Amino acid sequence: MGSTKRALESAEARGLRPGTLAYKVRVFLDLVRFEHTIFALPFAYIGMVLAAEGLPTLWDFVWVSVAMAAARTLAFAVNRLADRTYDARNPRTRNRPSVTGAIAPGTIALFAGVALAVLLIAAALLDPLALKLAPLAVLFLVGYSFTKRFTVLAHWVLGFTDALAVGGGWIAVRGSFFTPDDLPAWLLIAAVMFWIAGFDLIYACQDYEHDLAEGLHAWPARFGIAGALLLAKLNHVAFLAFLMLAGLVAGLGWPFYAAAALTAALLVYEHRLVSPDDLSRVNVAFFNMNSYIAVTLLAGTLLAEVI
Repeated sequence: MGSTKRALESAEARGLRPGTLAYKVRVFLDLVRFEHTIFALPFAYIGMVLAAEGLPTLWDFVWVSVAMAAARTLAFAVNRLADRTYDARNPRTRNRPSVTGAIAPGTIALFAGVALAVLLIAAALLDPLALKLAPLAVLFLVGYSFTKRFTVLAHWVLGFTDALAVGGGWIAVRGSFFTPDDLPAWLLIAAVMFWIAGFDLIYACQDYEHDLAEGLHAWPARFGIAGALLLAKLNHVAFLAFLMLAGLVAGLGWPFYAAAALTAALLVYEHRLVSPDDLSRVNVAFFNMNSYIAVTLLAGTLLAEVI
């Protein structure tokens, strides 16, 4: 089902009338896949749990959740606006509401502005350092959408952008980010960067022909699908290595390493789902496996800190 049809049916199924604000909000949430915020939230929570060495306060939990949801919404809204021209020429994305006109560019920009305001408010309520660093985070949230136009490093820029969720959770609790005691957060940021970059390399293989024709600098378009899938595996090896280092530096117990072992098994399965000759199960690898990985590591970290 096309994304426009899905978004409109989702809105109409709730009894929302076209043209109303509620209808536009529903279509916008479908456009930015708001429900997939689950990818960012577990690692923000891991950052909080590690920083607190246990359970964070309810205040931190609520406002970090709000900040992460706003940050992801901002990033996706800007991405949909920035890529409208490319999406219109891509068979995989040409039915997005941002392309078909089901939601106007001005409306997307308005919601992006609201998300930015919510993000800054949440940062201000969490910690002074979070607010000071918020403009840098916004730079990555807004800027990563344009990197594929000029560098094959776009996959790692996206990875680092998503990994900032760890830093946000850590800063909310500790109020610091640049001391030796903050090393676990940086190691986990490196781990998440390689994890995200790895599965983004897999995901980008779907657009090989489109990116090649458009002259975009996605790794598969520049170096081939087989090379991208191999590099994705190497990135996930690096992910596991930094994950283990973070656990050692933070002094975590066996539940964390059990979760890391299960994560390794899930990654092996994820890579078995795709091959240069068969990308039909990319969405299973991208959405299902990675949500399982995020939740597994959160559970392992939480158990390691509280038992």
